[in-house]
Amino acid sequence: MTPPSQHLATVLVDQLIAQGMTDLVLAPGSRSAPIAYAAWQRRDRLRLHVRIDERGAGFLALGLARGTGRPVGVVTTSGTAAANLLPAVLEAHHSRIPLVAITADRPATMLHTGANQTTDQLALFGRHVRTDARLTATEDAPRAWAFQVARALSAATGRRGATPGPVHLEVAFVDPLVPESVPEVVPGVTEAPASSITAVDLGEWPAIPAPTQIPPDPGTVVVAGDLPPVRGRQVAERAAAARVPLLAEPSSNARHGATAIQTYRLLLDTALGERISRVVMVGRPTLSRPVQRLLARRDVDLTVVDPSSEWIDPGLNAARVVGDFSLSATDPGLLEQWQRADRRLGEGLAAEPDHGPGGVAPLHLARAVVAHATGVLAHGASNPIRDVDLVDFASGQAMVEHHANRGLAGIDGFVSTAYGIALADPERDTTALCGDLTFLHDSTGLVVGPDEPRPSALRYVVANDDGGSIFATLEHGRPERAATFERLFGTAHHADLAALCATSGTSHVRVERADQLVEVLAAPINGVEVIEVRVDRTDRPGQAARWQRLAADSVD
Repeated sequence: MTPPSQHLATVLVDQLIAQGMTDLVLAPGSRSAPIAYAAWQRRDRLRLHVRIDERGAGFLALGLARGTGRPVGVVTTSGTAAANLLPAVLEAHHSRIPLVAITADRPATMLHTGANQTTDQLALFGRHVRTDARLTATEDAPRAWAFQVARALSAATGRRGATPGPVHLEVAFVDPLVPESVPEVVPGVTEAPASSITAVDLGEWPAIPAPTQIPPDPGTVVVAGDLPPVRGRQVAERAAAARVPLLAEPSSNARHGATAIQTYRLLLDTALGERISRVVMVGRPTLSRPVQRLLARRDVDLTVVDPSSEWIDPGLNAARVVGDFSLSATDPGLLEQWQRADRRLGEGLAAEPDHGPGGVAPLHLARAVVAHATGVLAHGASNPIRDVDLVDFASGQAMVEHHANRGLAGIDGFVSTAYGIALADPERDTTALCGDLTFLHDSTGLVVGPDEPRPSALRYVVANDDGGSIFATLEHGRPERAATFERLFGTAHHADLAALCATSGTSHVRVERADQLVEVLAAPINGVEVIEVRVDRTDRPGQAARWQRLAADSVD
């Protein structure tokens, strides 16, 4: 007779597969062992990834889900192991990523007894999951287990509610935690007996609603925030057809559009920004304060495009919310003004030195990375993505996918997220650009066992300016706060990234000068590798002021 915990785990895994799951991330643990054994027996249909760090495991699953568009599960044991999934769950909640957190637990009778690794895990992730459910091996209820898994996967994918996101399955196991035997699996043949519960057919995923026609207005712009690749390309095409300026963040996947404005962030604070009277906002724009100010302007007619009931409106200024949009062609006068100013300002930025006293100029690094990226470009938070935001995306970038954790815009978990994105299509080149603090924060994401699936071409480009230079561009970096800045915000670390990479057997190359950069980036990506680029941060505060003067001089 199959032990109760193994019976539950088998039904759980079979239902996950039946509902479209193809990848499962496992963190080692004894209480979660029944799921590990069940997944192992289904490894002909389920790609397994094992990680020793639960926090990194959560972000690996997030990256896989982001890259594939399918639900991906992450399994932990009980206690603090489960709590380590919270950062990834938060990001998945705000980015609408179908992450399935599966946390093992002790029986309810063990709660509050002081038993090892036992805490109250019900509603562990609070309001940050679309739904949660508790499955318990003390009840022989396979149909109830299957129902809860189907309900959770429906919520995760948005198939019934149009708002995908994370879900939580809390699974209480009882001893014994090991099956009577662990059958081997021949590829393509399932020797282990399948559970007898038929999966519920949840139907097709919902389509985007019919477009709402936005009335023509000569002062219209489209603002594009974080979007999936297919949707981003569609937004770029519609803005181009209507001949309106497109203010697109890098992870919008719309930046290659014919009407995209390279330097929009700087131009918004000039007279050009004042000429905007209507905004169509698609996606989640989080990158710049000028955009946030635009979205909050009471003299701007704002249309939010969002099929979800949880639409985004950070300025509390939306005049209407629509599921999709269409734009009629309008007077191209505003577009021509933006394009003229954009060309002038772009030329001014291109004339900036490619090197400073502390290393390669950050904007030069961003240009080089964008120029050489193929396949996928993943963006870390903080300064690197903002530097890319000022780069001209050539038309060839239309086929490059851009991804970033912009749900909460944190640096947490980026190394693991990029690894997961790369594993979504292991044969495709993936470049991941991030800062040194972002890289250090999740460096355990490079610790991968010898038997684990690995991408064939994943390159991390680490802009190392020895600290948190983004704060120098904010109010914390003003001259009058110089006495506190370096200790509280600059946070120099002097870490040896080469030695850090060596501990995980990861290839490492260090670039000190701008003239080395193109040669290194032009080389084919070989497995998982790290290119560390020493970046100058001495001019961050003065640079921002200088660029804003250039922007003002570029406008007619």
